[in-house]
Amino acid sequence: MIFREATAGDAVVIARLHAESWRSAYRGTFSDDFLDNHVHEERKKSWQDRFSGSASQPFFVLLAENASQLLGFACVFPDKDPLWGSYLDNLHVAPGLTGRRIGRSLLSEVVHRLEMNGSRGGLYLWVVEQNYRARGFYERAGATIAGSEVHTMPDGQNVVALRCHWPDARKLVL
Repeated sequence: MIFREATAGDAVVIARLHAESWRSAYRGTFSDDFLDNHVHEERKKSWQDRFSGSASQPFFVLLAENASQLLGFACVFPDKDPLWGSYLDNLHVAPGLTGRRIGRSLLSEVVHRLEMNGSRGGLYLWVVEQNYRARGFYERAGATIAGSEVHTMPDGQNVVALRCHWPDARKLVL
């Protein structure tokens, strides 16, 4: 497995993995119509927009790859919040490849990258409350639940999202 920073040319393959991850993780949370008919196009537009330079804050995307495929990716907004630290906006592993330490390795690489760029604070993300598999993964990685909010998802559904927080992100380094 190798890690590299994504470029605009990676937007479509990132969107494809992101959509398939959502289809796997959010059946029963997002509408079936959205997951079956719209998620691929919505994620493609979202990632193309993000890489077009329209993002309001600096971010980076790390890809985990092998010789033939994208295994997973992480998208981070460094130092987004003075209290919580850097925001892990996305962490996705290709369906069928979970449980192989790809996500955990991505978390470690994210922290390395943040440290290289001078970020020293915590790391946080929002996870959908019903996504028990992801919640378990983050808790096993040492995250604590630090609040909740109602978030409106791309299909219009309102869901409860939990803030997972690592006050000392360095503890994620493998």
